[in-house]
Amino acid sequence: MAREPRDRRDREERESEFTDKLVHINRVAKVVKGGRRFGFAALVVVGDEKGRVGFGHGKAREVPEAIRKATDAAKRGLIRVPLREGRTLHHDVAGRHGAGRVYLRAAPPGTGIIAGGPMRAVFETLGMQDVVAKSLGSSNPYNMVRATFDALKRQDSPRSVAARRNIKVSTLQARRRDLGEGEQAAD
Repeated sequence: MAREPRDRRDREERESEFTDKLVHINRVAKVVKGGRRFGFAALVVVGDEKGRVGFGHGKAREVPEAIRKATDAAKRGLIRVPLREGRTLHHDVAGRHGAGRVYLRAAPPGTGIIAGGPMRAVFETLGMQDVVAKSLGSSNPYNMVRATFDALKRQDSPRSVAARRNIKVSTLQARRRDLGEGEQAAD
C-alpha cells in the first residue's frame, strides 16, 4: 500500500481545521445566440472557530466549482478577530459597506448568537458564542458580510490598546473597573 506524500497530508490536515458555510448562491444568465447560458456565483464564509474568519466569492458554470473557488478565496483572505474570553466581542462596534450597515454588541454568557442569516454564518465560523447583531441597511448578503467584516476589523483588544498607549493592560483594566463602580454609585 503506497503512502501519500507528507506535504499533501499536512495540507489536508490544515484545510480540515476550517469550517465553511455557504451563505448565498446566485444563478446568473448570459444571453447568447442560441439562448441563455447559465452560470453560478457563490458566497462562502470560512473560519477555524478560534478567532480566524474569511469570506470568498466564486463564479463558475457549475455550483460545486463555484463553491470550491469561493472557499479557496475565503481561505486566502482570513482575518484574526480578538475575542473576549474566547466567546464575545470586547466592545460594541458598527460596520458598513455600501448600503449595508451592521451594529454588533458584546453580550453576557448564555446569550447565544442573535443575528440574521449572513451575519450568523460569520459568527458561527468565527467561533463566537455570545453576540447581538443588527443589520440596519441593505439586506444584500454580499454587503451584509462585507459590513460585518468591516466591523470585525475595527475590533480592538485591551492588549492592543495598551500597547498603542504605552501602558500596562492591568492599568487599563483597573480604569475600566473604577469607571464601572463609579457609574453604579451614581445610581
